[in-house]
Amino acid sequence: MFWLLILSYWLHLLATAVWVAVILVMALSAVPAFRQSTLVDNQWLALQKKLLPWASLSLVLLLITGFVQMTNDANYSGFLAFDSTWAWAMLIKHFLFLVVLAVAAYWQFVYFPAVERTAVLAAQKPHLAQSEQAKLARRERQLLWLNVACAVAILFCTAVLTAI
Repeated sequence: MFWLLILSYWLHLLATAVWVAVILVMALSAVPAFRQSTLVDNQWLALQKKLLPWASLSLVLLLITGFVQMTNDANYSGFLAFDSTWAWAMLIKHFLFLVVLAVAAYWQFVYFPAVERTAVLAAQKPHLAQSEQAKLARRERQLLWLNVACAVAILFCTAVLTAI
């Protein structure tokens, strides 16, 4: 069990580094992309499509390795036992993780298809497509900042958990 826990911690840290790097690259590269005011032809959207699978893989690894670590932690009192600061920090961390998963699923299954539909619409009705692209860009900004905020809060919860 000792080596499984070591492997779990190592993979968890590695997945966290990849996940945070992807979030930061997406957020920091978004500003110039949004200034171009088109989501269809800019390189940022292609970069985002390439990075999202890495973030998704990291989230899966974080889920698996986090479960191994949590169940082997001395502070873990059992399922739905919120009897300490550690348990509440873990609950908040899990809630934020679910938000991050929902955002990733939204990007992959709703947002990217909407951008592709808008590209088709742009060929037929450019004015309508332009307003639709503006709506998508606003939504994308909101999701990016929500993701960044969740990542920062998750890392804070991890600090609380580690300090206890």
